[in-house]
Amino acid sequence: MKKRIAILGSTGSIGQQTLSVVRQHPDRFEVVLLSANSRVDILSGQAREFASAHLVICDPEKYPSLQAALPGRAVHAGIDALCDLVQGEDVDIVVAAMVGFSGLRPTLSAIRSGKTIALANKETLVAAGAIVMGEAARRGVQILPVDSEHSAIFQCLAAAGENVPVRLHLTASGGPFRTWERSRIAEARKEDALRHPNWSMGAKITIDSATMMNKGFEVIEARWLFDMPVEKIHVVVHPESVIHSMIEFSDGAVLAQLGSPDMREPIQLALSWPERLTLDNRKLDFGALGNLSFAEPDLEKFPCLSLAFEAIRQGGNLPCALNAANEAAVAAYLRDRIGFYDIPAIVREVLSRTDFADNPSLEAIFATHDAAFAAARELIWS
Repeated sequence: MKKRIAILGSTGSIGQQTLSVVRQHPDRFEVVLLSANSRVDILSGQAREFASAHLVICDPEKYPSLQAALPGRAVHAGIDALCDLVQGEDVDIVVAAMVGFSGLRPTLSAIRSGKTIALANKETLVAAGAIVMGEAARRGVQILPVDSEHSAIFQCLAAAGENVPVRLHLTASGGPFRTWERSRIAEARKEDALRHPNWSMGAKITIDSATMMNKGFEVIEARWLFDMPVEKIHVVVHPESVIHSMIEFSDGAVLAQLGSPDMREPIQLALSWPERLTLDNRKLDFGALGNLSFAEPDLEKFPCLSLAFEAIRQGGNLPCALNAANEAAVAAYLRDRIGFYDIPAIVREVLSRTDFADNPSLEAIFATHDAAFAAARELIWS
């Protein structure tokens, strides 16, 4: 029987690579729902190719354009419609690939209706990890990680059996500025930051990789996904992006998962788990790999990583504020409004202004997000 898939954020990088996986296995997967924020042209093309039963455009202003492009099709508008549709009986697995905080509501809606989640939207756990994982536990919902690092840890844990790791090692490419001096990074424009050496990703996550905030988010995500104290999560720079992450045991043994830097690998595994399917991709050639290198991250050059560690150590609503401030700052950087190191400066200032809540409700999380986003915008435009 085919797995029926809903893709939240189908026009983004992860969404499009998910559809690439579906193309290779049309006998195993069926796309029943596609959603996008505003990219009508791409969404309508996907709808025609995959004959999805439901299409959602989250920006209501784009609804007439999508409706005109797909006459006679079931077209919906807005986040509320998306939250309702992911609960449908025709959905088996939800690929949560929306960018930013906007992915939280529909992901929670899918969890509450018992759907399996293939999680690519890390901001969902960064902002509300305790709430999301608590809901998943209560509903017996499996959350399968799509990020290559978390997929690697997930696979290593599966191989470990009953043995409990004492440390998680998240690998980081180091991004485009790994070898740059801090003074040069300070002058970096978005065109420089968007040139990731290994991975093909959307603009926002590529900037997050350049600042290493993305790795900080992954630390927070790992804390919740694997119920691991942040003190036992380590970040190591691995420029080749061959080892995707590792787990360490009390006897010093380390298990690692290796693969080509191709997001389709963890995407397909999340969709097919526990089965592994064939994938038309570049396989590792160990003879051609040469050396694999490792280094500690430079926290002076990449202060966003320190800010993420600080936020999750304090906990409560601070990771949510971290995410909101970063979201606003990255958007401003992509519009050439601020400089590269203004991003961590804005995030640090917003965190200092945030009213701390130790055990926030979902309503408090949304309030924190709105307040932190507004505070960041005020700093950007002041």
